Amino acid sequence: MDAERLARFREVIYSSYGRHWQDAAERFDPGAAARWGRAYGWYLRGWLPARRDAAIADLACGQGRLLYWLKSLGYTNLYGVDIAPDQVALARQVATVEQEDLLSWLAERRERFDLLIGLDIIEHFTRDEALRFLELAYAALNPGGRLVLQTPNADSPFGLQIRYGDITHEWADNVSQLTRLLRQTGSSPSKRASRGRFPGATAWPRQHGSSCGASSGRASSSGTSPRPGPRCRFSRGCF
Repeated sequence: MDAERLARFREVIYSSYGRHWQDAAERFDPGAAARWGRAYGWYLRGWLPARRDAAIADLACGQGRLLYWLKSLGYTNLYGVDIAPDQVALARQVATVEQEDLLSWLAERRERFDLLIGLDIIEHFTRDEALRFLELAYAALNPGGRLVLQTPNADSPFGLQIRYGDITHEWADNVSQLTRLLRQTGSSPSKRASRGRFPGATAWPRQHGSSCGASSGRASSSGTSPRPGPRCRFSRGCF
């Protein structure tokens, strides 16, 4: 699909993405967000900043559930961005959220954030956009900052189900591919950390400055090769 046709396709789909593809209501649902918060607590344990005034952005924030959970933990410097107007309308009931193309938004915010969280976003980009996204996210982090990504895991037997579960998905990563893509943007491997039944973590130090980068798939506590799960997480930061 050429750039003009892709832009038109995205304009049509994202104009009502929340209603037609996420079954979103018109009002934010705190109860549902609290239930999602239990999963976020497991996924993000050990990766959140200690400072409650740390600058945190939810990239492609959707309905604002993650922002709601972070706010409930006492974080005060929260930002969100999404391209879908009906999603943004919901998320704005929770936090400061802007409706904008994510790549443009990141390009304007160099060294602004301590934590960037991108759950289920990189698979919506074309390959060249994914590379640009990682470069811009890296540049938007403060020294010592962290990027956490969740994406469908092509190594999983359930990966194709998730890959084709959304018409706007462009591709699916596996652990090796995204690891190499992260290396391309300036990271190198250092250590692994277990996440039990959920995806594990591999830490990646930056090759310049004082920041760290990380990528995570599903790893055992012994640090053996990642095991396929339906999704894998990739993070960048110091542990």
